[in-house]
Amino acid sequence: MKTMDCKTIALIAGDGQLPLEIARRLTCKGCPPVVYSFGEHAGRLSKYALELVRLSGLSLGFLFDDMRSRGIKEIIMAGVVPKTLMYHQGLQDSKLRQLLKKLHSRDDHNLLANIVSAFEVSGFLVVGYRDLISDWLATEGHIAGRYVTEEELDDVNYGRKVAKVLLPLSFGQTLVIHKRAVVAVEAMEGTDAMLLRAGSLTRGGIVLKMMRPDQDERYDLPTVGIKTLQNMSNAGLKCLAIEADRTIIIEPDEFKRYAESFDIAVLGVRH
Repeated sequence: MKTMDCKTIALIAGDGQLPLEIARRLTCKGCPPVVYSFGEHAGRLSKYALELVRLSGLSLGFLFDDMRSRGIKEIIMAGVVPKTLMYHQGLQDSKLRQLLKKLHSRDDHNLLANIVSAFEVSGFLVVGYRDLISDWLATEGHIAGRYVTEEELDDVNYGRKVAKVLLPLSFGQTLVIHKRAVVAVEAMEGTDAMLLRAGSLTRGGIVLKMMRPDQDERYDLPTVGIKTLQNMSNAGLKCLAIEADRTIIIEPDEFKRYAESFDIAVLGVRH
């Protein structure tokens, strides 16, 4: 991440642990951000925020005006933004509605890219966070838990071929594969709901999580965490393959302990 002016950095924080960790690390570097929070951790974020602004809807007009009034120039975007904020008209302002009308597709990739473009056209710079959390990025090869079996590795390699076809279509970031059969594909419901659905269909198989080649790493890196492992265990899934250098492992030390206790193999792979 480029050198920032600490007085002009904002964090737009969705749900999850990632925004909290980014805010903590910025504060430890002497650069506490102004935090605009959609998420459930707003109270916890407050101790790492220069100021905390709670958001109940996605009002681009308010964000632009408020950030300009504070002299903010650079923005970090992290965390999961609830789908209702993107698609519920009652939670949108006129600027967002105008943006949505112009979209040829409302898939997550296209929607996020256009929101980022709207910020940049309005004079803000969206910067990445991967350098801040580089120690949380998945590495290639064995990461945690037991080692994969030959059958699991065969399913991982098959899943990578399927993902190469699906990812450019803006869905299928996470797949469940069992004996070279596609059990479940992630769409709008998200990874956790997809894992539970897979568990209702079969016991066993691998989970593969990748990102499309042109996905913007500044704000859209996939994440896995303890909840991922818990849902996998509940669904009878015992192997997780994630994209090396492009997937964030939330709290990796604790993640590794849970992978060991659940007897789940975790490995990093490449496209």
